[in-house]
Formats: sequence, structure tokens, C-alpha cells
Amino acid sequence: MITSTVGPDGSADDEPWTATPVRVAGGVLRARRERGLTVLRGVRYATAARFAEPVPEEPWTGERDALADVGVPPQPASRPTSGLGVITVGPLTEDCLRLTVATPAADDRRRPVLVFLHGGGYRSGGVAWGRYDPRRLAREGDAVVVSVGSRIGALGWLRLPGLAPGNLGLLDQLTALRWIRDNAAALGGDPDRITLVGHSSGAHAVACLIGVPAARGLFHRAIAQSPPLGLGLGSPAASARAAAAFVRRLGTDPRDATVAEIVAAQERTERDLAVRTLGGLVPAFMPVAGAEPLPAPDEWRDTAREGAKDLQVVVGTAERELAYFFRDTPLATVPGLQQASTARVFTRPAQRFAELLASGGARVHTYRVGAPGPSLPLRGAHCGELPWLFGTEADWAGAPILNGRSWAEVTADGAPMRAAWLRFAATGDPGWPADPARPHRF
Repeated sequence: MITSTVGPDGSADDEPWTATPVRVAGGVLRARRERGLTVLRGVRYATAARFAEPVPEEPWTGERDALADVGVPPQPASRPTSGLGVITVGPLTEDCLRLTVATPAADDRRRPVLVFLHGGGYRSGGVAWGRYDPRRLAREGDAVVVSVGSRIGALGWLRLPGLAPGNLGLLDQLTALRWIRDNAAALGGDPDRITLVGHSSGAHAVACLIGVPAARGLFHRAIAQSPPLGLGLGSPAASARAAAAFVRRLGTDPRDATVAEIVAAQERTERDLAVRTLGGLVPAFMPVAGAEPLPAPDEWRDTAREGAKDLQVVVGTAERELAYFFRDTPLATVPGLQQASTARVFTRPAQRFAELLASGGARVHTYRVGAPGPSLPLRGAHCGELPWLFGTEADWAGAPILNGRSWAEVTADGAPMRAAWLRFAATGDPGWPADPARPHRF
């Protein structure tokens, strides 16, 4: 094994690490052993040709490096006025069906497994973002934590008959869940205690997957953080409008266009459709009901209710979700708009979803992240709990969502949520009663 103080990207590392082999179903991966964790980065779980379904990764011989991230899915530049601040996304790559895994050890301990689906409006993010780093949860909870990368934007969600079937991002996530189930024990985890965690569009995807028959048995518990369920599922008509606008803006065969051309056409399409999508709040490219693996619109509620049987679920929202989206816009000054929009897009639909799952037999716990006062303008806003759970101080440096609080304060603020999520993954009980009508307060 190799001891190093140089990071896998060639930069100076803040701690020594050793390279250690981890055997999974396909072969041997070369991981980092650091501060009591085994960390695997850039683990490919599948490959996919452009606009084609994912193909599970083939077995290999010898050792394959899992020491470094390889980049993020093609996406636009980050919005500088967002509560997350400016994010350097790194290299863009279509080879993005990758995982980051943090485990206390690749042994036979059978620890709880948490699988994280990131947000980003189905158009941004990726496991190479440090702000989704899973090491803190793995270290604090003696748990295996996996962050899942999948296709996003037009490359993941375009539905265009004869070219793109739609819902490829959801098929990617299903393929990742199968890989995790099949390899959980090899990574020191319990394949019978897998908790699917999603934030924002990732939480929306969790809701979708609960209603997908093919996902049953791939996870046993679910946490949906700030799911924008008021946006509903994409309709065939809306997906057709987005596809037509995208092809018109691209001006060439999507199969042959460069990544830069795809991203530029996607951004222009989003602007074209802004009026129809509540100023861009509804993604132009998103899961479409009636396209595999999602049931038709009139069937999804029934399949979600059926999928809820025997699940344990946590569903919650923040008090002022829309403060994140309205920040530095004229909408922030419209009296009552933030509260009404938060209720319409997040709070009320999440409550109805919790009740739907409970009616199907799930044990459902709900929560609300509070907003204590004007001195913390983004407390209780969308994304506010992400630094409580993921990433390091360096990853979050300068992000407005921290509300000017020190990293020690942020860490302390998030301790109750981290403890609840880890307890829930281990036992199915986050620490408060299962009652959809009585949310726990963070």
C-alpha cells in the first residue's frame, strides 16, 4: 500500500492516506484509507451511450483506481446570486454514472447504508461537488454513505420519440441502487438496511421511485428533504414542448452535438419556456409520467401507495423554502409571496404525500426546519440543511446559506439532524413519533 500526502488530483492533501484494495462484485477497486474511513471516488456503476439506457458495468481484471472524482454531468454554470454562492463544477463529462462511497471499513459488519440523491432542479450537481461529500455522516454514524451521480438536464430527461425515451436519469438511479444492493455487504454495509435520501429534486426522485414497481426491494427506508412535489410529474405535452424547443435551439442532430452545444441549447430552452415553468422553478427537463419506468399520471398515486407498504419514511420541508429562490430578486419584497409559494410548492404537497404513504402502510415521520428570525435570512430556506449533513468547512466557505455562522456553529446546528438521520437509517426511528400531521421541529 502507498502512503501519501498528495491528493488524488495532484494537489496538496490535508492529511495522509493509504491506498487500499476493496473487492466488489466486478473486481478490485483501489480506495483511500483516511482518518478511520475507506473512501472510494469515481466508482463507475454503469455506462451509457448518449440518449441510451444505462448498461451495468462489466467485470474487470486487475485493480481499478477509485481514488479521484472524474467530473460532473454536463450542466450550465452555477447561478452567482444563489444561496449556495458561486460553485466551480469542475470538468464536464458524460461518463457520469459514478458513485462516491465512504465506509468505516470494507468488512463484514453489516452497517446501515444511506444512499444520497442530490438536488439541483434535475439540471445541476454531481458527486464530484465537495458539498455532497459523505464522509462526515459515515464517520459520525458508523454507516456506509453513498452519493449517486446520474445524468441530468437534457441528457438525462429529454423525451423525444425516436431519439430519447425520457427518464434516463431515473433509470440511472435504479441501476445505481441495484449496484449498491449487490455490493453493500462488500463495502461493510447491510443490503437489508438501505435508506434512500434525497434533497430537492433528489427528494422528488425519491417520491418517483417509491411509485416505481421496479424499485421495490432496492431500499427499505426513505428520507425526502424538501421535495418540490407541488411541481408534479412532467406531462407528455410539457415534455414535447421542451423537446421541440431544444431541437430548434440546438439546430443540429442531438446525437452528434458537442457537450457545449447541448448545454447552451438547454439554457436557451429554459429561457424560452420560463413563462410556462413559473420562471424556471419547474424544470424544463424532468421525470415524465407514462415514460418508463414511471407509471401513467392516473396510476402513480396507486403505485406509490402500493410501494409504501412496509416502508419507514421521513418527509419534511423548511419554513421559508422560497427565500432561497427569491434571494436578490424583486419577488423577495412582495408581501406574503414567499410563504404562499412555499406552501404551494413544498409544504402542502409534502403533507399530502406523507398522508398518501401512511394510507399505504408506511410508517411516516414528518419534520419542519424553522426560521428563527431576520438575523439569519436564509435559515429555514431551501438548501439550508445541506451543510448540516454534507461537505467540509472548505467546501462551504463563503456560501450565503451559512448565514455568516462559523463552521463550528453550523456543525452544532446540524447535530440533531445528523443524529436523527443516522438513527433512522439504523433503526427506522428518527426519534419522534410517526404522525404525518405533527412535524418535528429542527
